[in-house]
Amino acid sequence: MSSDVNITDSDEGKKVVDSSGKEIGRVAEVSGGQAHVQPDPGVSDTVMSKLGWGSRSEDSFPLDENHIDSVTDDEIRLGSL
Repeated sequence: MSSDVNITDSDEGKKVVDSSGKEIGRVAEVSGGQAHVQPDPGVSDTVMSKLGWGSRSEDSFPLDENHIDSVTDDEIRLGSL
């Protein structure tokens, strides 16, 4: 994974996709350089578990930058989970 990922306020609203390009959620907020992702309702519990995301009762979850492969103008792409 990329070690030079820089998450900024401009990343709010971007879609978050897995390594195959499937959308898993959207960046709801950036706080302290960390993206907080609102997961897509169709995201499997397995994917959520691999990302360290717990109960679906939460609105958004922090995205560990170790999972991020790249950040483009339109999306945040994760590496393989």
